[in-house]
Amino acid sequence: MALFTDNRPEPSPRRARSGWLGWLILSIALVGTLLATLVPSPYIIEQPGPVYDTLGDVEIDGALVPLIQIPVETTYPTEGALDMLTVNVRGNPDSPLSWFEVGAAYFDRSRAIVPVESVYPVGVTVEESAEAGRVQMESSQQEAIAAALSDLDYEFDATLTVAETSEGGPSDGVLAAGDIILTVNGEAFADVAGLRDTIAENGTTTPAVVVFERDDEELTVEITPEMSEGDDPIAIIGVVVGSEYNFPVDVKIQLENVGGPSAGMMFALGIIDKLTPGAINGGNEVAGTGTITATGDVGPIGGIQQKMYGASAAGADFFLAPVENCDEVVDNTPKGLTVYAIDNLNDAIVALASIRGGLSGAGLPSCSDQ
Repeated sequence: MALFTDNRPEPSPRRARSGWLGWLILSIALVGTLLATLVPSPYIIEQPGPVYDTLGDVEIDGALVPLIQIPVETTYPTEGALDMLTVNVRGNPDSPLSWFEVGAAYFDRSRAIVPVESVYPVGVTVEESAEAGRVQMESSQQEAIAAALSDLDYEFDATLTVAETSEGGPSDGVLAAGDIILTVNGEAFADVAGLRDTIAENGTTTPAVVVFERDDEELTVEITPEMSEGDDPIAIIGVVVGSEYNFPVDVKIQLENVGGPSAGMMFALGIIDKLTPGAINGGNEVAGTGTITATGDVGPIGGIQQKMYGASAAGADFFLAPVENCDEVVDNTPKGLTVYAIDNLNDAIVALASIRGGLSGAGLPSCSDQ
């Protein structure tokens, strides 16, 4: 008599094959998913970058130096911070991100996923993009110095000089690098913004009359603008123009490996704080961003959400944002950060006065009011 008899039926060949087939399909799916995450994506990631206090020091060639240095003029002690923000970009056409990296960024509100072409247009190399950012930074520093000194009633002269012309553009072969723009349609300009606005108002149906100086000779030409490319096209004549100022005060802005024009407003506020008695921010840590013109107009920037999160992480309680970025600020502001809507340099100074007085924005426009 058998005590241990296994009377279970033998597995059918069909059931055995079904089990192996299921495992095979699952394995293929897992391998496919893994490979898909490693495939290069057409996106880059924007995330909060380093934060720099315009009232503090930075490291240059291994030594700490003031970010804003005014060596001859009388300067005054400062308190707190006036932080300028940066955006760190991960990925580029030469080093694309994987889908796994893009997917991970999707769940982080401090990061943004944007198409590669939005930062690196087709035909523009990574090196060319970096050089353009460097030029924009240098120009923004000059505009910031001009805006600050103008606010403090210093007088100085400005010269608008052609840096380059766009190949095939309206000015190609007509204007050249080094030409000094004297007037357009009979109007002289204190900054590049005024020149740009006049050309935009001219439109593309009639030529703009441009008077310029080349090799000490005054010349007059007519250039018919064309519409620019992009989301907000305007009439342009296809030139890159830089402002050269003869400042009565020597102001040095020392910052390496940071490009773009978005720190202009904070540079201007830092200069004003150093040249005037008392702490313009009341000793608080204030952050902000925005381009600036020599006449003090504050313009929109990119990466506002990443900059707000960078400001919050750095300990700022207050943030100065360009009014034209308000649609990106609402519903995206980190908890505990008070944001002011800024249209010009005077708005920023009034906001700082409110912060200094402990009013927390009372009576000042916020992005939620726009």
